[in-house]
Amino acid sequence: MELKDFVVTPIVLLIVYVIAYIARPYVSDEITSKYFIPALTVKIIGAICVGLVYQFYYGGGDTFAYHTHGSRWIWLAFNDDVEKGVKMLLTNGDYEGVYNYAKHIWYYRDEHSYFLIKIVAVVDLITFSTYSATAVLFASISFTGMWALFDVFYSKYPQLNRWFALAIFFIPSVFFWGSGILKDSVTMGGLGWLTYSCYQLFLKKNLSLLHILTALLSGWLILNIKVYILLSFLPSLILWFFVDNIGKVRSLFARLLIAPLMLGIALAIAYFAVNGVGKKNSKYAIENIASTAQITAYDIRYGWGARLGDNSGYTLGELDGSFGSMIRLTPEAINVSLFRPYLWEVRNPLMLLSSLESLFMLILTLWMLWKFGLINFFKNLVKPDVLFCVSFSIVFAFAVGISTYNFGTLARYKIPLIPFYVIGMLIASRQDKGLDFVEK
Repeated sequence: MELKDFVVTPIVLLIVYVIAYIARPYVSDEITSKYFIPALTVKIIGAICVGLVYQFYYGGGDTFAYHTHGSRWIWLAFNDDVEKGVKMLLTNGDYEGVYNYAKHIWYYRDEHSYFLIKIVAVVDLITFSTYSATAVLFASISFTGMWALFDVFYSKYPQLNRWFALAIFFIPSVFFWGSGILKDSVTMGGLGWLTYSCYQLFLKKNLSLLHILTALLSGWLILNIKVYILLSFLPSLILWFFVDNIGKVRSLFARLLIAPLMLGIALAIAYFAVNGVGKKNSKYAIENIASTAQITAYDIRYGWGARLGDNSGYTLGELDGSFGSMIRLTPEAINVSLFRPYLWEVRNPLMLLSSLESLFMLILTLWMLWKFGLINFFKNLVKPDVLFCVSFSIVFAFAVGISTYNFGTLARYKIPLIPFYVIGMLIASRQDKGLDFVEK
């Protein structure tokens, strides 16, 4: 904390809340307006708490690597010479002319981390590189994407507004890890906007330039920060579009006739989309995914993750870099992301929070199985909206579970799946009541 945190941050907070109160009538109705300010507030609280936890509990970490040992030096470069500051925003690991600043940035040669640092630096220009004020703006920007995600499902199932608000805004790990100066804040906000814009473009057929630009920008942000989120999301998005259109065919015979063809097309498009995204980073090319998962998991478990000293590592079994070992460990990987750590695996306070959330998701799943029975449970899962949410959650659960091997890191990495999984279960739980979408 610096003196300017106590000067700049209150001003930024005042501006944020003034804008929020002005914007609220335009983005909410009489039902959802009551969630708007509380949801924004918990995001801001989460952002401040992230900084406090990293400073006083961990004694440092990513959030300071992105700001104090990252964007701060770009801001200083701007103060000394605007040309040098601009060069640092445009460069990708080149030290020429900016070495005196770049040498202090821990992640300068890490493409994805430095991309985030440049985003933080742009916000720093507004806040005079004040950590807490920048964190508040990060939380606010991320909130806009989460509100857009909420609007998608509220517009279809207004009866579930309270539960959607809980799932998207008020699950502790989501608003905590998804609010501060971290990659997760940008990717969570981007994921919300990507869902909203693609829903408008492909399901509501609202082909506006604004939605196209929003989809491109949010997809580009995720691609440059955490490409594996996009790899997990695109197949589910494409599946959502095709299954939704199949469901609109009135004739049962016609649906049975065209469903295999359309699903085959959907899978082919998903394959080429994932392959195209993978070309952005060779580590995530389809042929390299297995070895990347092994390297990442063992590095986190036995490398820097072990040096954290929090005794929160886990293992699923031998991961040898082959697709065979990944497939063999799929059930364990999905289980660890969705339902672990179990209460008896808790080793520190943050693990307890993650464990309680995992227990909630396990109880929710078991309740669904008990309520519907196994066959009807899976019938509900193939409803278009449910299928979209749950398929993304399961694919992403596998992706992070197989490649993390540390509960502390997993708690942060898995937050994109949590709202989608809970939303999917909520919609599925109401299918027996004949709940259909009601467009606003």
